[in-house]
Amino acid sequence: MLTWIVPLIAVALGIYIVVMFNRLVRTRQMAREAWSGIDVQLKRRSDLVPSLVDVVKGYVAHERAVLTEVTELRGAGRALPAGAVGQRGQVEGALSLALGRLIAVAEAYPDLKASRNFLDLQQQLSALESELQMARRYYNGAVRNLNILIESFPSNLVAGPFGFARMDFFELNDVAERAVPAIAL
Repeated sequence: MLTWIVPLIAVALGIYIVVMFNRLVRTRQMAREAWSGIDVQLKRRSDLVPSLVDVVKGYVAHERAVLTEVTELRGAGRALPAGAVGQRGQVEGALSLALGRLIAVAEAYPDLKASRNFLDLQQQLSALESELQMARRYYNGAVRNLNILIESFPSNLVAGPFGFARMDFFELNDVAERAVPAIAL
């Protein structure tokens, strides 16, 4: 009887390890795919910034500080490595605030507010911010699921030896950065 129990336990343990390993891989891939979704939305917003700055620049020449800040933050966001989630969150949050200030400055210029190009850019930016918010939620949910598996017993017994590591949430540290930029349409 003992000759059957030991091999049966070994087979059951091997099956558990394979199933849990595959679950961890699937969950990690979902988190990576979710980050890719955020990255796509951030790139789309970053690509929109030069057009917005150019349109506003013609009307608000004396507001160079805001224009410069938006441009510098856009460059800083693009320069960060793909896996720098925490740093990217800080830079992108600051860019959101700067874009909000840029829109607020533009509100003081009636000709600019009436410009079709400016209105189109505002609508695109508003849509992008909504899509970015959804991508952040999806990413943070995928990371939450991965981190739970990595930290929970007994899956942590498989995660540790196979090198699965916690991932960072895409969160903003400053309360002001959490606010979506006000975009008047």
